[in-house]
Amino acid sequence: MHSEQTEPMDDDIAISAHNLAKRYRLFRHPGDRIKQFLSLGLRRYHREFTALQEASFEIRKGETIGIIGRNGSGKSTLLQVICGILKPTTGTVRVHGRISCLLELGAGFNPEFTGRENAYFQGALMGFTSSQMDERIDTIAAFADIGEFIDQPVRVYSSGMFVRLAFAVASHVDPDIMVVDEALAVGDAAFQQKCFARIYDMQARGMTMIIVSHNPYQIERLCNRVTVMNKGRLSPLYPAKEAFSLYQELVHGELAPCPGTEPSLREGTHALVFERVWIEGGRDPADGAFRTNEPLRIVANIVAESTVSDVRFRFELCSGSDLVTMISTIGLTEETRFFGRHRIAFTMPHCQLTTGWYHINAIAVGRNVRLDAWPRAAEFSVLLKDETARNQTGDSGIYVCQGHWEIS
Repeated sequence: MHSEQTEPMDDDIAISAHNLAKRYRLFRHPGDRIKQFLSLGLRRYHREFTALQEASFEIRKGETIGIIGRNGSGKSTLLQVICGILKPTTGTVRVHGRISCLLELGAGFNPEFTGRENAYFQGALMGFTSSQMDERIDTIAAFADIGEFIDQPVRVYSSGMFVRLAFAVASHVDPDIMVVDEALAVGDAAFQQKCFARIYDMQARGMTMIIVSHNPYQIERLCNRVTVMNKGRLSPLYPAKEAFSLYQELVHGELAPCPGTEPSLREGTHALVFERVWIEGGRDPADGAFRTNEPLRIVANIVAESTVSDVRFRFELCSGSDLVTMISTIGLTEETRFFGRHRIAFTMPHCQLTTGWYHINAIAVGRNVRLDAWPRAAEFSVLLKDETARNQTGDSGIYVCQGHWEIS
């Protein structure tokens, strides 16, 4: 996988990549591959897809680097290039030391071999003799803790058994560099804690690691620096919190709100209706999103064709199909007589929502009758940029819990 080295590699660098790219040919029909071959390049029966482009980085020995990104962003392609499974289309990558890879579930395992036989086979690939693996196999089996299944074909394994054995083998063959792709997402909490303890031990002994995970807690807990991958491109290496802020902004930019509900599909007598519902507050014009901990105001124009009293209004603040909270005028509007055009508004002094898309269902009810129910009357998005709020929540969940800690 390596191109010619024109310069000596720094002894302190474990992995060095320069302008890595990986492109694939995508054919619309199976027969197009033959047509492409027979055309001798005179016609093109494929389109090119670039899974990795212009990736350059250096990872120092003993560092643990995290990679985050949406599915399909190119993370697995990059790891396979680093591990030598794929050859880059262009660019160079240089690895200083033995590398152990824990990639997609079951990768590198022969399904007909037993767990024990696969362990010996993986050890042989790392350069260990049978006698050297004899010294390790009991430790590997104890760590995997799959009992008698160690001597059963791995095709009968559950996903949890796969990852137990794979992690046990990969972490006990003395690699200089270990690459882990979402492996810790599988398995129970007790095994994950055992993996963390093993990773900490390997880090303490100076092992270099690359970890891919969608779990921000795992990344922040394990990694010195983190890069964000988007459409085959790598960001610079950042501290974990900065990287997750960038990742959330990318996700926010690619998500689109759901279409609103047509007025004709709204329920109620329509003796009083919502004419318009909108959001006011600290919206950033650069991305159109409101900010956590900034004021946020839900405003509605309402119109009544005849006098209506004993009215209650309700705003349902939702995230996807989930109700975040309900805001009601109970005890405030029942004595008011509505006729013509009016305006109602609810203000949050500090928006407590985390990053995401949200919508408002606007509902007006009279005495035992629904006047107007407008699903998705307004859509809006929020970005959590406030450092204090990010430290409290990690931008996880739906809202920032306001309060204060007491530590004694």
